Amino acid sequence: MADSQPTPTATPDLSEPKFGFNDYAERLNGRAAMIGFSLTLIIELLTGQGVLTWLGLQ
Repeated sequence: MADSQPTPTATPDLSEPKFGFNDYAERLNGRAAMIGFSLTLIIELLTGQGVLTWLGLQ
């Protein structure tokens, strides 16, 4: 009678956390990077000035 606990028959369906190194976080970070890079290129084309000029380094 030492092994009287029942064994589970199914695994619970747990949602994946929204932080840390997982697919959701990596996809969100990639999309944010693409948007930022695209906006940087558009602003450079419209103003005629590069990032170094915006930062006062040139």
